[in-house]
Amino acid sequence: KVSSGGGGTLTAVNIVDLEQYLSSVIGAEMSPSWPQEALKAQAVAARSYALYQRDRYGNSIYDVGDTQAWQVYKGLETEANTTQAAVEATKGQVLTYNGKIIEAVFHSSSGGHTENVEDVWSEPRPYLRGVPDYDAGSPVYEWSSSITRAQLSNLMGVGNISAIKPERTSSTGRVISVRAIGSDGERLFSGEQLQQLLNLRSTLFTINPNGNSFAIYGRGFGHGVGMSQWGAYNLARQGYNYQQILGHYYRNSALAKIKIN
Repeated sequence: KVSSGGGGTLTAVNIVDLEQYLSSVIGAEMSPSWPQEALKAQAVAARSYALYQRDRYGNSIYDVGDTQAWQVYKGLETEANTTQAAVEATKGQVLTYNGKIIEAVFHSSSGGHTENVEDVWSEPRPYLRGVPDYDAGSPVYEWSSSITRAQLSNLMGVGNISAIKPERTSSTGRVISVRAIGSDGERLFSGEQLQQLLNLRSTLFTINPNGNSFAIYGRGFGHGVGMSQWGAYNLARQGYNYQQILGHYYRNSALAKIKIN
């Protein structure tokens, strides 16, 4: 059961077979034209994630939502022969740790190295450890933008801003917290808060003054935890199979096959 929105007192619920649901999710999360081994890796990760979410967060109305807060589901429009083949080839396969299905989170691109989960969220997981990524050359591997000093000052709420200094970063440089310094004082922001305020692709960024503006340079797209989709794409193109791809990004996990009701 997939919730396709809410609001008010009415929630529309789409009842979908799990494997059919996955065919659409893969096409929404990856391009159906991507290498089959990358699509298979996404199928196993998405199946594991959906079942983990259903067991932990599902309710009497629906099992999972259809947005990026869960995983993107768009129905028939993102199904394709390639995504259906990837689901069929991995039917019932999930990732486990100590016999339990894992929270197999994924993201677009880490910018060179994925993150230990506790550096992004709070709870350590033995299967969500930072590993070298293979996303170099992806469209979102590197990016840059700028913002005027006046615009940034208005957003930060510390008067005329002079600097934004990192307070805490992860081992890879992902921003955990920053301090905005201005004419009216200082203010602490989390990396995620600043990412949302400035509409950045990730928290792996630097902001430096450049005359009457601030230059922003960043890498990657998403939270950087678990499987990197562009990394999976590049590994598949180099000849790695989906089991190897999953083993790289979800350390200490094991593939298992379950019977799906």
